[in-house]
This record gives sequence, C-alpha cells and structure tokens, in this order.
Amino acid sequence: MINNLVIVESPAKAKTIEKFLGKDFKVKSSMGHIRDLSKEDLGIDIKNNFKPRYIVPPDKKKTVADLKESAKNAKNVWLASDEDREGEAIAWHLYKELKLKKENTKRIVFHEISREAILHAIENFRGIDQNLVNAQQARRILDRLVGFEISPILWRKVKPSLSAGRVQSVAVRLIVEREREIINFKSTSSFRVNGVFEVHDKNKRIYFLKAELDERFPDRKKALDFVGHCRDAVFTITDIVKKPAKKSPSAPFTTSTLQQEASRKLGFSVSQTMTVAQRLYEAGLITYMRTDSVNLSNTALKAAEEIISKEYGKEYVNIRNYKTKSKGAQEAHEAIRPVYLSNSVVEGNATEKKLYELIWKRTIASQMSDARLEKTTVTVTVSGRKEKFLAEGEVMKFEGFLKVYLESSDEEAEEKSEVMLPPLETGSKLSYASITATEKFTHYPPRYTEASLVKKLEELGIGRPSTYAPTISTIQQRGYVIKEERPGKERQYNVILLEKGKIKETVSTEITGAEKGKLFPDNIGMLVNDFLVEHFTEILDYNFTALVEKEFDEIADGKSNWNDMIRKFYTPFHQKVEATLAKKEVTKAERLLGNDPLSGKPVYTRMARFGAVAQIGETNGEQKPRYAQLRKGQNIESLTLEEALDLFKLPRTLGLFEDSEVKVSTGRFGPYVLHESKFYSLHKGVDDPYTIELDRAVELIGEKREKDKNKVITVFKDPELSVLNGRWGPYISYKKENYKIPRGADPKALTYDDCMKIIQEAPVRKKKKK
Repeated sequence: MINNLVIVESPAKAKTIEKFLGKDFKVKSSMGHIRDLSKEDLGIDIKNNFKPRYIVPPDKKKTVADLKESAKNAKNVWLASDEDREGEAIAWHLYKELKLKKENTKRIVFHEISREAILHAIENFRGIDQNLVNAQQARRILDRLVGFEISPILWRKVKPSLSAGRVQSVAVRLIVEREREIINFKSTSSFRVNGVFEVHDKNKRIYFLKAELDERFPDRKKALDFVGHCRDAVFTITDIVKKPAKKSPSAPFTTSTLQQEASRKLGFSVSQTMTVAQRLYEAGLITYMRTDSVNLSNTALKAAEEIISKEYGKEYVNIRNYKTKSKGAQEAHEAIRPVYLSNSVVEGNATEKKLYELIWKRTIASQMSDARLEKTTVTVTVSGRKEKFLAEGEVMKFEGFLKVYLESSDEEAEEKSEVMLPPLETGSKLSYASITATEKFTHYPPRYTEASLVKKLEELGIGRPSTYAPTISTIQQRGYVIKEERPGKERQYNVILLEKGKIKETVSTEITGAEKGKLFPDNIGMLVNDFLVEHFTEILDYNFTALVEKEFDEIADGKSNWNDMIRKFYTPFHQKVEATLAKKEVTKAERLLGNDPLSGKPVYTRMARFGAVAQIGETNGEQKPRYAQLRKGQNIESLTLEEALDLFKLPRTLGLFEDSEVKVSTGRFGPYVLHESKFYSLHKGVDDPYTIELDRAVELIGEKREKDKNKVITVFKDPELSVLNGRWGPYISYKKENYKIPRGADPKALTYDDCMKIIQEAPVRKKKKK
C-alpha cells in the first residue's frame, strides 16, 4: 500500500521532487500527455455540446496501466503537473483516465522545484481548475479543427502532403510579407559626410575630433560641391552641450525575452533554449520557464539585495517591481529566475551553464541601480554653409547594473564603446585633417530571426509562452520556412576625400545583403500562404488570431463557455471550407519570364510536384517542355529570365574518366555526377553542380566506389541473399527485405543456413498502410 502517490510529467522532474519528499511519497512520471484527441473522429457535434473523443495512444498504454495499478493502492494521489493550462489539462486527463476518486485526489502546483515550494504546495492543495482545462481543451480542439479541415483542401488545390495550422500559418504570413517587402524594395543612395578636425590645447598638444554632418547629400555633385567648399572654409565650435543621462536595467526574463536574448547572446535556437530551460527547471535550478510575468517573489528580492550589497556595494542596490507590458499577458507565476540566487554558477553541460549564467545575470541586474552617464554634443559650423558638423561623446559616471549585464538588440552590429572627447572650448577655430563624403545605400527591412519573430508574435498578441517554440519549429519542419545563411553580393560605392587641400575620388567595394541565421520563406510556403490569405482571410488575420487568444483567456477566467466559443467559430468556418472545396480551380504559382532566345519558346517559373522549377515550352504544346529545378535561395517571385536560362546549363559535360564521359546534373533527389550509367551524389553545401570540376567529380566517384566495396560482407549463390554493411551496422538482405543480425553473432562468419534461420525466426512485420 502506498500512502502518497505523486504524478508528474517527466522522469527528470520526478527524480528531483523525490529528493525533497520522505518515504511516505512515491513519485511517478506520466511521460507527458497520456491522452490525445482521436485523429479519426474528433467527436464534434455542432448541434449539441462538443464532446471530444480522447484516446490513449499505443505507446502510452503501458504507462497508463502502471499508473492505474499504483493509484489503486494509494491512499492519496497528488497531481503535480506544471501550473499552466497544459499542465492543468494533463492533471485532468490523469484524473479521468485513471478513474481517480475526488476525495483522495489533490492538485498541487509550484513555480520552482525546491523543498520549500513543494511542501508549501502540499499544505495548500486544491482541486483541478476546470476553467483552465477548458481553455486548453478549446485551444487544442480549435487548432485540430483548423488543421483537419484546411489540410485536405491544400492537398486538392495546391499540392499533396501539405498541412496548415492556426498560429503557424500566421507566423508564415509574417515571414512571407517581409520577404515581399524586401523583393519590392528599391535602394537609394546618398552621401554621408564625416570630418576629422585638429584640436590644439594650451600646451600645443594635438587631439583629433571626429564629427558627422547633420545632413546627407542626395547625389555626388552636391557632395562634391560641399567637400570643395570645405577646402577654404573656417570651422568654428559654436556650442558645447553636456547633459546627464541614465540607462535602466531590463526586467527579469519572461519566456519570450529569454528566447530572444539566448538567440542574440548565445546563438541558441528558440527550441534549444526551451529544451535547456526545461532541464534546468526539472533539475530544480530555475523557476518555471513558460511565463509572461516579470514579477519576482519577496524572497527572491531579498536574496538579490543581499548578494548585490555583498558583491558590489549598497550603492548598486535598487529593488524594483516590474509590470508586464506584453499584449494579452495571462500567466500568474513569477519571472524566470534562479531558484537559489546565491548560486551564480551550476553543474551541468556547457549549454546549461551558459543559459543559467544568462538568467542569473539578468535577474541580479534587474535589481541594481541605473547606470549614470554624461553625454556631450559639440556643434561645429562651416563658414558660408547652413550644414553643421556634430560630435557626440559619452562618459560613464557610475556603472550601476552595467557592471553585471547589458541587454542585446537585433539591430546592433557591435557594442558601442565609450567615446571620449578632447578638451574643447566654445569659439575655438578648427582646422580639418580630412573631410570624407561616402556613398551610403538605404537597406531593406531586416528579415526575421527566430528571436525577432518571437518578439513580433508577442507584440501582436499571437500565441502564448508555451506556443512560441513549437510554432517556429513546426513551420521549419514543414518546409514552409528555411533558416539559413546566405552570402552577400559585391557592391561599389563612391568616396570623395579632402586631405591636405586636395580632393581625391575613388570607387570602393563592399559586401552587402549577407544574412546569418535568418528565416526565409520557401516557394511552397509562399504558395500556401497566398492560398490561405485568399480563401481563409479571417484565419490569417493578425487581429483575429490575437482575439482568439483573448477568448481562451476569458474561458480560463471562467467568463466564457468553451462550447459556445468553438461553435461560434466552427459554424461559419466549416461553411467556408465546403465552399472552397466546391470550387474547381487549382492554385498555380506560375510566372512568365519571357522567351528563350535560342528556341523562341516561353520561359516560365512555377511550382511542380517536387518543388519550384523553371520551364521552357508550353505544358500542352506539341513538344515536351524542358524543366530545371531552382537553385537554393532562388524565388519564384523574384527569378529573372537570365537566372532561369542559366539553370538549363545542366547537364554539363566535365570531361573523360576511364575513357567514359563524366556529366553533372540535378534531379529529384538533388545534384549528381553521372559516369558509366551510375549516379554519384554531390555533397550538400559543399559541391555546386554549376561550378564543380572534373577532378572533384572523380574524387566523388572514388569515394562512392570505396563505400560500395566495404558495403558487401558476404554474397551467396542465391543472388537475393547477402550480408551487408549499413548505416546502422551489418544486416541481412533477402528479397528486398532487411533483417537484424542477433547481438553477439559475427556477420563475417554467417553461413547460408545461419542467415535463413535468422530470417525464419524474425518477427512478422506489419504491412504498411498505403
């Protein structure tokens, strides 16, 4: 007989909790959700109340049976899943599936895994909050309805095997719209003028003052006129303004700000941040990591005050209470912080240590004094011109929180250092060392990173702390969005330099448009987005998605009925689905680029069965059209005729090897080398079919031959039977089926009879459903 059975979601959490409880408690894990909505039948009945049909997945049946047996023999069952809506839903599913009794079932929640928090939760147990359960249930059902009903439409109207989701589709729309802004962006140039002036002090020492002109010139002629005027101009300091300034620390981490900062400072993806944070939480090192609260408990504030006073001095202490500013914030627990602030470092792997240190620094800095600075602005006039040079300097008077931590931003290229100005006096005359006018170009809006996309979703009120990471992971897994690096392109710019009375004009080169870790919409992502925006405008509307989140909040607060909310959404939505299915047209992403100069045939770019292609000729013409796959990074909407024609340079003949022709081309499974009717794949990210040379192709042929040579261990008289080396080790191949070799058996020593015996004793395989 068990006195107390505690059920949590994960083994790691169970292990940590068990350390804080006595022998009277047995802690077990449910391994996450034990029930899921039936994929065959959601159990939706529009006319009556919604009664969703839940099932226990096959991989969870053993866990459920074990938990049922343990619960039968327990005096008390404590449901200790996480304190958010999903955790409440897990507790409810456990209660229902295990057929627990109300009188001995207790719900406990805590935002940190510590002895004090767990014992406090046990003393203050409650029942399951049905409002929170209903809010989570409404979210899951609404998302399933959208996915189940729209996905089949995409299969018929766009392309097989596609899928759609309520929040994911809106995230894709943001990325697609930003990409189109970039495609349509027209860059303009102007000239920025910088001056370096000589300053002499009383002891005749020379200092240099760097300043920038307060206006930019739209063209080369005006910039040249100004620089020419400066040759004989008089430069005078007419104003020196000193102003005190301050910088305040950022609030402690919420889920979204942690994801953003870990991306900027540590280079973590959003999903990696949440995985590492989950481990830290389950190990009892940080508080619950899904939150949009910036509050800290009184205990945490007191601990922070003691640590700051001891380590940095009392003048660095400034205890603050922050207020949540995010649109639609709804979580009630604390900000993300270390459970024990006295621990500035923890044991763990490198990623865990880095993320913990980031959380510790942010928490401590949030309770420290402002940094105090003195900013100086110097105005230098140019005789005979209305434009003025401005020089700005900054001196740190008191470090404050900057002694510990400075928040990063998406726009920063590098951290700005302190700029010291030389000793200056109003009315002083200056002589120039150099005046430089440099051509600068306007830049397109920045593409989203994972961090900036999370920030945008939060600003719009789309999604909640628990949904950001899965949303961003899903749109990449589905191939709608690609996260990658892209090289920039060379661009020339003009420079006009005045030095020692002489003007010199030069043309320099810079790399522009290089992208690192940015999110790009794939061609299929743009096609699906356009279809959904056209036919399901409301679902893709940013305000609608945010409004749905508010309705979930109202259900959680007990102010709204979840059945009514689903019915209100589903009735018009289902009618729209049926109307869209009834339409005969199929979506085609196709652009006419022009005509092929050699054949005179039209050149198109469009979406084909296996991806985006360029096409020469008509689909329904007398002659079969020629196709070429678009290269990585090429876009149906921005591809030019010249770029499309370049794609048809494949196949390329590289030369002769072993008296046979070597060709390179690309196909359904990517680029390859063709030699003696055999195919050799090019290495992804290394080899380019348009630039690869014969020597490299021969190297790839040799690599594949060596690999194939080592693949065969034994061949028998029966041509359908062989022992081979595979990716996961040796195996038996017989009649196009593969069989595992028992552990301990020597693959090289297997005889024909040994192999047949292993095949006969192998478990019967289930036939795959078509």
